[in-house]
Amino acid sequence: MEEMGKADTHVHTDYSGFNMLGPLRFPESVIDPEVQVDRARREGLSVLCITDHNEVAGGFIAQKYAKRFDDIDVIVGDEVMTDKGEVIGLWLTEKPKKFLSPEETCDIIHEQGGLCIAPHPFSVHVGGMQEKIFELPIEGFETINGGHPDPYSNMFAKRIMDLYPGRWAALSGSDAHSLYTAGYNWTEFPGRTEDDFRKAILHKQTVAKGVPAPVLGQVEWSMEVVWGGQKLMHKALRRKLEPVPDSALVEKILSNTDLKNATGIAMGFIYLFPLTSMLATLLSTAYLKSHAKKAMKNMDERIAKIQKLIAEVDARNGKAIAQASEEVRNDLEAGKIVLEQRL
Repeated sequence: MEEMGKADTHVHTDYSGFNMLGPLRFPESVIDPEVQVDRARREGLSVLCITDHNEVAGGFIAQKYAKRFDDIDVIVGDEVMTDKGEVIGLWLTEKPKKFLSPEETCDIIHEQGGLCIAPHPFSVHVGGMQEKIFELPIEGFETINGGHPDPYSNMFAKRIMDLYPGRWAALSGSDAHSLYTAGYNWTEFPGRTEDDFRKAILHKQTVAKGVPAPVLGQVEWSMEVVWGGQKLMHKALRRKLEPVPDSALVEKILSNTDLKNATGIAMGFIYLFPLTSMLATLLSTAYLKSHAKKAMKNMDERIAKIQKLIAEVDARNGKAIAQASEEVRNDLEAGKIVLEQRL
């Protein structure tokens, strides 16, 4: 039986910067790239993709660190924000600009020799590209995203994948911003190395495995980043926080006034109070269920529209290929005529 490797295709580190929740800012992750590599090795992963938000620096750090081990390969990626949602680039050499169109972003990724993956494409609560993915030259999309415990997002993605077998690679990424949300899901592929994994994506031989992280894990992540942010702000107040190249998080904290950092520390303690965390769990669960329930009402109608859209895209692409072939034939004929004239 052929050996099957395990890859986590969507992982974040403390190079992912910060996020906004109303007037509040909080770190996306406070986990060092090296720690994510150590975690992946403990879980038996053979390939780890570091996909920080709009940044590749953490990926290069993890890749360099992983070279001391012979049981894991690290792929440098980037979860890039376009003007219509997020797309992941894998096997990158530099970070693409954010807020470009999805088409431009995919072109930039492919020009680097990278592959394009759509993360959480049908998410009900974060920046998935939704139906836009069917018009893009992506190699695959997530049918299991570890950060989506709602009953709709992953289920709908799998249903679309099942309707078009062999069209895209099915992927499962933890979207782990924390150790608490890692290890619940992964992508299986024939082989062990990153080269094997790349071939598996291109030949649509990947298998999405596992389940999303529980809501409690997401809350534990939120508490982790609040506490981690507090420590960084406290360090800044003591003038002990040094600049870190390419770290949007550290750059932001260093740009804050002392009053703002002190206020952030105080607000963090309010969130870390057990009753507040429990309330956050209840509210997040209710939010996800309500949005999933609303999305499920129109699911069959949405699938019908998607099938029509894909048929239109295929028709356009078929016409474009035919036109390109005609141009090639014309060029060849013109070249033959010129050659005959020269002879």
